Amino acid sequence: MNQEIWIDDKKISKDSPAYIIAEMSANHNMDFNRAKEIIDAVAASGADAVKIQTYRADTITIDCDREEFKAKGLWEGRTLYELYSKAYTPWEWQEELLEYANRKGLALFSSPFDLTAVDFLENLKVPAYKVASFEINDIPLIRRIAKTGKPVIISTGIANLGDIELALKTCKEEGNENIILLKCVSAYPAPFEDTNLKVIPNMQETFECICGLSDHSLGAELAIASTALGGKIIEKHFTLRRSDGGEDAAFSMEPEEFADMVRQVRNVEKALGKVAYDLNEKQMESRKNSRSLFVVKEIQKGELFTEENVKSIRPGNGMHTKYWQEILGKKSKCHLEKGTPMDWNYIE
Repeated sequence: MNQEIWIDDKKISKDSPAYIIAEMSANHNMDFNRAKEIIDAVAASGADAVKIQTYRADTITIDCDREEFKAKGLWEGRTLYELYSKAYTPWEWQEELLEYANRKGLALFSSPFDLTAVDFLENLKVPAYKVASFEINDIPLIRRIAKTGKPVIISTGIANLGDIELALKTCKEEGNENIILLKCVSAYPAPFEDTNLKVIPNMQETFECICGLSDHSLGAELAIASTALGGKIIEKHFTLRRSDGGEDAAFSMEPEEFADMVRQVRNVEKALGKVAYDLNEKQMESRKNSRSLFVVKEIQKGELFTEENVKSIRPGNGMHTKYWQEILGKKSKCHLEKGTPMDWNYIE
């Protein structure tokens, strides 16, 4: 598997900052200007990319009111066809949205939901593809995406181990090893207790690929924690205001929340740093305030060093405390004032 993947001019690797994606999904509420406003807000938040979805109602399902085609959860009471007819991103918008995002310094790519959507997106020259959780078992779709040679980001929300293995095998058969796996819970919103973030480092080890989190939970905690566990992709739904409504608004972040999440992720990345036991200049300076051996009572020449007149105290200018037992009972070469840092030169 490729351990260094590029999306436009951003490198994603085990040593890179997390690549942060804002999912627009249906939060444009079928308003093109609102879609552009979302892109503006994403750019201001510090994210790396904005993601959309490429389907029409009739490319993702059929118009049927049988029970199997009824939406569940937040979307109870509608058929899938009705839901997707309202939630899709019009294809005629997508080229302009891509160009607009690029002008704002963002990558823009999409989740295609059928083969015609891949062909459409290839004409737009998108830099990467996202396979949504519910499409991980659509092998013809994954095969077509893999053939593009572009990075393939795969959510694993409804996948078992065999599903993941088959998706990866399909990509490799097409010569594409630019694969990123995302831990995901396909619940809206996703409960914390179902997330199992420990899967992220396990997926990295098991499949030897870059991994991250597609997060449908409320808040930033899981995204931040995934960074600490080595996740290199964070995907969160983004809206201007939840109060505006929309199909995905209830589990989406507002601009201020998203920007704060980005800030916290970047701070965590700084704190993670590297494995190092040597001290930097600031730490060396702080070390001076550590413990060491000092004369704590006036000592006359020839007087013995005792537990009462030499102690381990702050600061750290004196002898190392490990020598305390060794010097007890020895004589002082000279008169020593209270507060003198101990030194071997004072010992007979």
